[in-house]
Amino acid sequence: MGRRVGFGWSALQGALLVCTVAFAVLSLGVEGMVSKQKLLEVERKLKQLNKTPVKSIQSEDGDIIDCVDIYKQPAFDHPALKNHKIQMRPTPPPAPPPSVEDRKEKDSSAITIVNQTWHRSGSCPEETVPIRRVKKSELLRATSLESYGRKPYIPPANGTKTDQIPGDDDNYAKINGTNILPSALEPNRTTSYLITQAYNYIGASGDINVWNPRVEADDEFSTAQIWVMSGPREEFDSAEAGWMVNPKLFGDRKTRLFTYWTDDSSWKTGCFNLVCAGFVQTSQEVALGAAISATSSEMGQQYQISLSIYMDLDTKNWWLGFGPKNITIGYWPGAIFGYLQHSGTMVKWGGEVYSSKIRGVKPHTTTAMGSGNWASYLWGHACFIQHVRIRDWSLSWKYPEWVYPMADEADCYGVLQNRPHPLDEPILYFGGPGRNNYCP
Repeated sequence: MGRRVGFGWSALQGALLVCTVAFAVLSLGVEGMVSKQKLLEVERKLKQLNKTPVKSIQSEDGDIIDCVDIYKQPAFDHPALKNHKIQMRPTPPPAPPPSVEDRKEKDSSAITIVNQTWHRSGSCPEETVPIRRVKKSELLRATSLESYGRKPYIPPANGTKTDQIPGDDDNYAKINGTNILPSALEPNRTTSYLITQAYNYIGASGDINVWNPRVEADDEFSTAQIWVMSGPREEFDSAEAGWMVNPKLFGDRKTRLFTYWTDDSSWKTGCFNLVCAGFVQTSQEVALGAAISATSSEMGQQYQISLSIYMDLDTKNWWLGFGPKNITIGYWPGAIFGYLQHSGTMVKWGGEVYSSKIRGVKPHTTTAMGSGNWASYLWGHACFIQHVRIRDWSLSWKYPEWVYPMADEADCYGVLQNRPHPLDEPILYFGGPGRNNYCP
């Protein structure tokens, strides 16, 4: 009898030990499954990324927004910006794209978003900029600390920057007599977009319809955005802005404002938002990477964000404007670019999906682009970009002379230009569900 009691107590002790260990692992999460060396490296990276704040704001959506001294922001870690003097405003400020109030398409109006979720919890003082704090769990999810916050890139087998797309250049679509840069150059990405090229562009803008698309896997993302680009296919410069759903970067599936840049087609440079040194923020009101306060619903209210990217002709810096009054968020310094120090030679408006399950890989990802509905579904169903504008050496904002809609995988994600009325300018619709009967 005594032995049976002793055996039962031992079994109970063993079960308690297993439960304790399991609870500890669950409590620690990913952190409990990595080496001490990795944790030390993560801590060092966090100190590098998260600058000491003047004030911190706990947003109701779980984000922490740090109000950082404007002169101590991450941009100045870039070697080309060691002696950089902050430019507080464009010189002279260009006339902004026509305001929402001045636009005539009242029958297709959408509410322009000027707020982010964190605004409901506080504001940053003057001479600080709001920066979303990077969490330890986000770094632990990264493939590597070096790749955190970057678009994934797969270099060629020989380790050199060469075209990754076989075939004759004559097979590419042309616009205004010039080959269109295929996004297929960038591995694991598929896009649907409107493109203009073969001129010199010093600005681009548009009103981007905001949705919260399905993203199938944690290592995939979906965007709606504007690209301003220049350079050859294998090493182009790009300044980009829009909204995205990116669970690997942010740890959730919220729709967030983002920027991106690269000066070598994402081979070794560039990143989202302020994760790496580069973009200089000047606004104390807008936080890059923070959640957008409202998203559209099918057959319901439509929301949009107004964005513009334009060059300061004196400093060669590329400014990012936000909202109907074109409030300046900050700029990409001309010093971090090569080709974009002169002008853009290509502008795109549309959406992008990143996944390893695209371009013939079966099954195709079900990550949606835009609203997840086909472009042909139009207003209230499909994602749109309206009031598309470019700025050229005439220094005026205007609809592009030459445009061409393109879709890398038309059976998965479509694109369409549609005129609501014969006298209206076209509205760009794009997106789709990903995997479907025509895209297995």
